[in-house]
Amino acid sequence: MKLSRKPPSSLLGLTFDGNRLEGVLVRRKNGGVIAQKNITATLALDPLTNDPELVGREIRNHLEAAGIRERRVAVNVPLNWVLTISTKLPDLAEGDVQSFLQIEAERGFPYGLESLLISSSRYRTAAGEQYATQAAVPKDHILRLEKALNAARLKPVTFAVGIAALQNATGGAGGVLALDVGEKAVALEVLCNGGIAALRLLEETVETEAGQRILYSDVIARESRITLGQLPASVRDAVRAVRIFGNPKLAQQLAEDARTRFSGMGLRVEQVQSYSSADLDVQIDSGAVVSSALSLAARTLTGQSSGFEFLPPKINHWQQFTSRYSSRKLLWASVSAAVVALLVTSLFMFQQWQLSGLRTKWAALSPRVAELDDIQQQIRKFRPWFDESLPSLNILRRLTEAFPTDGTVTAKTLEVRELGAVTCTGTAHDNQSVFKALNKLSSLPEIHDVKLDQLRGNNPLQFTFNFQWGESQQ
Repeated sequence: MKLSRKPPSSLLGLTFDGNRLEGVLVRRKNGGVIAQKNITATLALDPLTNDPELVGREIRNHLEAAGIRERRVAVNVPLNWVLTISTKLPDLAEGDVQSFLQIEAERGFPYGLESLLISSSRYRTAAGEQYATQAAVPKDHILRLEKALNAARLKPVTFAVGIAALQNATGGAGGVLALDVGEKAVALEVLCNGGIAALRLLEETVETEAGQRILYSDVIARESRITLGQLPASVRDAVRAVRIFGNPKLAQQLAEDARTRFSGMGLRVEQVQSYSSADLDVQIDSGAVVSSALSLAARTLTGQSSGFEFLPPKINHWQQFTSRYSSRKLLWASVSAAVVALLVTSLFMFQQWQLSGLRTKWAALSPRVAELDDIQQQIRKFRPWFDESLPSLNILRRLTEAFPTDGTVTAKTLEVRELGAVTCTGTAHDNQSVFKALNKLSSLPEIHDVKLDQLRGNNPLQFTFNFQWGESQQ
């Protein structure tokens, strides 16, 4: 008989934004939810670098000062932890899609899949093309944060992306560009026909000078246009609205500036100041301030999807025992144990006989093996001195030829790894100079797969790109 659990009546939503902690206690009421208590605090300790016990104690002190005793918590993962890749899905059977996405994740993410927690969002364009956006968070980050929350006597029920919880992604048509103004950066999300098409953090777009918050609307608008420009045309053309969330004062400023900057693109700009049924499939009291912490807690409390999910899988001790030792397995285990008891002695003796023979053979081969090992060491030691192709110098020569002579693009670091994988970082005066240099590199026969990894800042503009080096076959 399966015991049913009563759904919880309250939940605490928490957002970690830099060193700022924001939270809201949400409770069910009359078929809807209400926000009961809010908390805003500045953390002195970083959950990723400081001892989880100390971080948990600091979080617990802030919660107790706010009079919050709820243990269940929905956590908004910092967006700067999140890595994303987008993939066009071929025409596959549904059962093969997950395997395809796993292969793409192995190719696209810079870390092994065993060290990541991965979630995906799929959508279909008006032209019928299917895409999937995969988001990944380092598993160690989530586990350290979970330890800190456990030390604060909190039980995480979800780790999700806050901006993805602010509005419904599934079931809608068309596309939306969402911007969430945070403490030091702006979160950006592109929704398209029921899924998340893009997700990124626009860093260094919010600063504090002399106690005043400064918002760089021009940088936000430029990075938004760049993001839209990198999407497939069918996705980009589906975006018809820009919705702005976050700090009311800064969000209003951004909305006013965005109306001017996006007017030429035919996008409708809206500052979201209250919840509607289109954003959440649950009634929220009219006085509630729109926030990612409240949205995530309300969705989790009412069983709605919150976009990407990064909660580590949990298996309790009873499930582990029952999965290992079901009644049928017990029967087979008993029979197998009786057979193994009869065979173990003879197998052990046979193994000892084999080992004795192998030791005799190894005693005869070991002098020759040692000689071969010494030769291999000498080959590895001196092989680089006899490589007449001079790959590193050729790569430097090609980069020098591709970069302009007027100094508008300058390289700072160059890393050449095995098999010709090259990564270059540097500075430039403007985007056009960077793209011109990359186009010139792409035209060279020895250089393949030129990819721009990072482009940020303004005068100087900082960039990172990589490519694959391979000598011309002509």
